[in-house]
Amino acid sequence: MSATQPLPVVVAGAGPTGLMCALALARQGVPVIVFEAEPALTHDLRAGSYHPPTLEMMAPFGITARMHETGIPVPQWQMRDRRGELVAQFDLGLIADLTPYPYRLHLEQHRLTPIQLDLLRREPAATVRFAHAVTGFEQRGDRVRVTVEHDGATETVEAAWLVAADGGRSVVRKQLGVEFEGFTWPEHFLVVSTPYDLARHGFTPNAYVADPSEWAAVFKMPHEGPPGLWRVAFPSAPDETEAQVLDAERVEARMQGFQPRPGRYDIAYQSIYRVHQRVAKDWRAGRVVLAGDAAHLNNPLGGFGLNSGIHDAINLAEKLGRVWRGEADEALIDLYARQRRHATVEQVQAMSIRNKRLLEERDPAVQRRNMEQMVATAADPVRAREHLLNTSMIAGLARAMATQ
Repeated sequence: MSATQPLPVVVAGAGPTGLMCALALARQGVPVIVFEAEPALTHDLRAGSYHPPTLEMMAPFGITARMHETGIPVPQWQMRDRRGELVAQFDLGLIADLTPYPYRLHLEQHRLTPIQLDLLRREPAATVRFAHAVTGFEQRGDRVRVTVEHDGATETVEAAWLVAADGGRSVVRKQLGVEFEGFTWPEHFLVVSTPYDLARHGFTPNAYVADPSEWAAVFKMPHEGPPGLWRVAFPSAPDETEAQVLDAERVEARMQGFQPRPGRYDIAYQSIYRVHQRVAKDWRAGRVVLAGDAAHLNNPLGGFGLNSGIHDAINLAEKLGRVWRGEADEALIDLYARQRRHATVEQVQAMSIRNKRLLEERDPAVQRRNMEQMVATAADPVRAREHLLNTSMIAGLARAMATQ
């Protein structure tokens, strides 16, 4: 690279966070190279619920409009108990004065990333290279020498900055030696998808079922043809093996226990995964910055993980673009780290842990009190609005952005 040609920003990872950050940088004219270890976009079946602020952030890039072509708007969500009774229902129409998207939008992550990639490939400042794994880096003053492996060969790319969006097992974070503070939940999460229409039993496309031993989270996802695909997440016992959890008869029994129906459930797919609650202690080291799952992981109850990764990307790209152009001091990147770490700890981690504890509460008296509070909140428009501002990430995002 010639002395007169500006150094690019390298993004490790072509997941939603990495692609979003790269697109937001490229739209500013910042040269960016995305390196992804996998040969193509991954087919992640877990995340897929987008909150109003996230839709607002992606709208200027043309992403949100394309997501609506197949996504399912979900204006109401429910809390239910194991007997199948509705405890409370919340309507995001109560915050329609604050957002043009007063609903959650359901669209699986593997349908989002192709939209992001398509738009990114139209940007002259952007390059995306699959089957290129970032394996290391070395910082030298005003640049980062990034080591990349492809087809057994190694190359070095000089970059102005390195954005680590390479997932929960981030190679970059590990090489930095940054502590990934937190814990791993003892149980696995089982996710089962079926075309059986749960709406006939009164379920909204997003619902949570409280039970001390068999709580469930319900999400309706778009599918080729009606009525969509319903995804149900369950906990599994810590001592159960993966084969036991995924056994067809046991999966059927869990679905029947969740919602009895005549005949067997048609299971489109099922999967099992471990769930973590972790936050990187430091999000920046010199010219290396963490974002998305490389910086934080959380359980899926509330749909915060993917959203917070997008929030990281937008926040970082705006600040990094200014620093790259020489319009702001590098201290602005430290502000990114403070704001986004604050949002992660104060909102994403706290609320996702609280949601899980709420669903799995074992003390009948405590669970009854929790449900009574939920009923009272839903019945009071003022309290319901406050609850929606928190659960839709609007309030926490505003508090984080006020952090200096």
